[in-house]
Amino acid sequence: MNKVILMGRLTRDPEVRYSQGESSLAIARYSLAVDRRFNRNNQDGQTADFINCVAFGKNGEFAEKYLKKGTKIAVTGRIQTGSYTNKDGQKVYTTEVVVEDHEFAESKNAGGANAGFSGGSPAPTFDAPSSNNSGDGFINLPDGIDEELPFN
Repeated sequence: MNKVILMGRLTRDPEVRYSQGESSLAIARYSLAVDRRFNRNNQDGQTADFINCVAFGKNGEFAEKYLKKGTKIAVTGRIQTGSYTNKDGQKVYTTEVVVEDHEFAESKNAGGANAGFSGGSPAPTFDAPSSNNSGDGFINLPDGIDEELPFN
């Protein structure tokens, strides 16, 4: 099984190109800064990993339209490795995450000025009325709404 789940912030705006041909395909490349949770001795001083991601098709178009430097997103995908020979004749090995899905990990205003999200539709948010909140972390639903829920 090859499955990756990441959460981090874009280190730069996505670089988007389109494939040649009759039905062009969006190809977006970006890098995520993912915090290390357990860095016990911190000898190298690095507290994040920088992971290259590539998104194709609709995911690439979404990245081009909505993702900006600093945006916090959650990504699911798979690891893909490869290699090529550079202009100096040296073999270069690559590792990247092929994005199957990505979504906003915080609302537009949650990150303040550092969020980096500057356009398009904001991530959906839900503000429950305070009168329906009993303080136990659950929201009381109005009468009759439970018939619309997919579970009981």
